Amino acid sequence: MKIAVLVLAAGKSSRMKSPKQLVTIGTNFLIEYILSKAKSIEADEVYCVLGANSEIILKEISSPDVHFFKNKDFEKGLSESLSYGVSEIEKQYQNYDGILVLLGDQPTIEKEYLNNMIMLFNKNKNKIVASNYGKKLGVPALFHKKYFQDLKNISGDTGAQKILNENLNVISPIMKTEFLDIDTEKDYQDFKNSILN
Repeated sequence: MKIAVLVLAAGKSSRMKSPKQLVTIGTNFLIEYILSKAKSIEADEVYCVLGANSEIILKEISSPDVHFFKNKDFEKGLSESLSYGVSEIEKQYQNYDGILVLLGDQPTIEKEYLNNMIMLFNKNKNKIVASNYGKKLGVPALFHKKYFQDLKNISGDTGAQKILNENLNVISPIMKTEFLDIDTEKDYQDFKNSILN
């Protein structure tokens, strides 16, 4: 099945006080680290929605073979960027069977976990494959094309949670991964320390 990866990285990093897309992980910026991982998995093309600080970010990073979209309405929340990204993919690049949605601030999610999601998606036609956070389902999540219209209709700052948690047609990987979000300077330092140890 033909799968697009959509990385959401449009936020203004209000808790970090500076663009978190540009904090460094080794020799790369955080957004490059995520996009590199997205390009390494068994999907077809990688797309990324930027918003706040998009011009600064694009000047700083090097991410060949990634299609960037700039969402001018990023302040309306995560759902707006997700809806916008799905709309642009459908408008500009046709015929995807599914879209794998990733967040641009979750560097600990492993490549093997994402490939496992794709394998599940290929084996379970028409289903959503979502990550299990214990009390709720969330992203990374891989949506079949029959849910693209639902994704384009969402609003607010909860992303796709309503679709994921009110739908019986969702399965989750048994494989575990770490769902750390880098939202604050402490999150960033904790992550850097974890990869050094």
